[in-house]
Amino acid sequence: MKPAFKYYGPAILWALFIFMMCTIKLGDVGNSPLFFPGFDKLVHCGFFFVLVVCYRFGSIRQQLPRYLSYKPIIIFTLFAILYGGIIELLQNYVFTWRTGDWADLFADSVGAMMGTFSVSVVIYTMGYVKK
Repeated sequence: MKPAFKYYGPAILWALFIFMMCTIKLGDVGNSPLFFPGFDKLVHCGFFFVLVVCYRFGSIRQQLPRYLSYKPIIIFTLFAILYGGIIELLQNYVFTWRTGDWADLFADSVGAMMGTFSVSVVIYTMGYVKK
């Protein structure tokens, strides 16, 4: 595996899992009494939260000195939001059994920003841990 992608395996696999789950035909699963209204938005938020956390975990492992660099964080957050937008466009125009929704894109964006914020807080506090 190339050194640039050595630590990003979980993030790449998770992105493929998101794509698979957002494009398969689910049938009547959404009408099940096990799910509450808005469960879909919660799932979208969780998917993109985990995506950003997996990516940042890989970038932390790649950079041994754990410092807070805002540029890669912002770039990947925007990439994750763009990825969510592409999935919603594909759901709307290619995978016609699914529907693209602005609310899903908003949930994707919130999840990506929550992941960015949580990882940033953890990295920032790691610098203040007394050894």
